[in-house]
Amino acid sequence: MIEIHPSARVSAMADIEDSVRGTRIAVGAHSVIDSFVKVKPAGGHGDLVVGEHVVINAGCVLYTGNGIRIGNHVAIAANCTFAPVNHAYAERGRLIREQGFLPSKGGIVIEDDVWIGANCVLLDGAVLRQGCVVGAGSIVRGELHPYTVYAGQPLKAVGERR
Repeated sequence: MIEIHPSARVSAMADIEDSVRGTRIAVGAHSVIDSFVKVKPAGGHGDLVVGEHVVINAGCVLYTGNGIRIGNHVAIAANCTFAPVNHAYAERGRLIREQGFLPSKGGIVIEDDVWIGANCVLLDGAVLRQGCVVGAGSIVRGELHPYTVYAGQPLKAVGERR
């Protein structure tokens, strides 16, 4: 089920696939989903809930997997990937593509007033607390503190918002 608030703007060149499993995709008031954003319900039964006044820039890919919750006033730069799924791979006697998925680590949670730089990858279990900033090209897999600036690979705190 796809629910887009009447004041939200979704580019005609965005691709939001509806779920065959009942996953809900909701986009809040005054949010913008830019050209070439891809939303794909894959790898789980989680919902994608986008808050109000959120901007998701061109080229981002969001797999719904175990769920993505994006708060209000969040800015997501171009070409980010959100992957709240964990592929199984341990069984040598089975092809990778037949092994399915591991249990959820909680999906992805992004609280209010967060900025995510270009080309970031957010993995299952990522929690970005209110006001944090993630520098371009970072990989996020755990919990980030509020109002803290992170960058690099491996990801580390490099500053704070005052």
